Amino acid sequence: MYDVIIIGAGAAGMTAAIYTCRKKLNTLIISIDVGGQTNLTSHIENYPGTGPMHGIELMRRFQDEAIGFGAELVMGKANKVDKTENGFKVGLANNEAYECKALILAYGKVPKSLGIEGEEKFMGRGVSTCVTCDLPLFKNRDVAVIGGGNSAVEGALESATIAKKVYLIHRRETFRADEITVEKLKNSPNVELVLNSIPAKVIGDKNVDGIAVENVVTKEKKELKVDGVFIEIGYVVDTSFVQHLVKVNEKKEIIVDERGNTSCPGIFSCGDITPVPFKQTVIAAGDGAKAALECYKWLTGGKGAVLDWTH
Repeated sequence: MYDVIIIGAGAAGMTAAIYTCRKKLNTLIISIDVGGQTNLTSHIENYPGTGPMHGIELMRRFQDEAIGFGAELVMGKANKVDKTENGFKVGLANNEAYECKALILAYGKVPKSLGIEGEEKFMGRGVSTCVTCDLPLFKNRDVAVIGGGNSAVEGALESATIAKKVYLIHRRETFRADEITVEKLKNSPNVELVLNSIPAKVIGDKNVDGIAVENVVTKEKKELKVDGVFIEIGYVVDTSFVQHLVKVNEKKEIIVDERGNTSCPGIFSCGDITPVPFKQTVIAAGDGAKAALECYKWLTGGKGAVLDWTH
């Protein structure tokens, strides 16, 4: 039984974890990645006190601080939240489950799902939604990148610099990505284009061993032997697994008050998954701090309230 579980490991979630841990709350972070949307920014210049840097480096600093203060991190996809007698139970796609007294929802926009067998099961065990974050794990190995936009094509190009073989799987013959980037991809010797094809199943035992694809024209099916699968098909707001507990708006964002309280006592929310204006890393971080302090106040029955002018 954790004091608090935080779903999401971006700027909001990691900052929330720093604050809950500093308040000596037993904290677990559950996420499919570390860094969230900030990872997509290659050059951040407007986060105070850090100087220009890549978004991934900034989020690594967040992670180091959260873990340093005592937060635990579990990689996986939360897909079920239930209210229990003593708090809440969070279920993961791999059938693991964790319980807590309070819950902070901080997972922002999430990568679009393929909706195929094995995708959720192997998330964090060969399936990834961020080439830049996880590519170093697949040096001199074979990988597949799925998508046809700039993020997918650029991800395949990046993968080609470190992976042994790269398959780019795209459902069409043409790309939405910039033509100059596509041309570079076509000239990469270790990249194979798998066009007019859709992924059908992620294959593996404990980790990814391959991916099955189907040609949408010929209906031919084949398996590609890969160790990693990168899904680069965009992002959406997904509150489907918590809508039975918290109120959402017409955009499916979680409705909160100015302190991060949701409509369900004991559940707090922060960052891009809420209607907060100006989706910025610095705003998400501040949001995470507020939600964490409000969570601490709730868990202590108001006795642990922090006055507004204290640090």
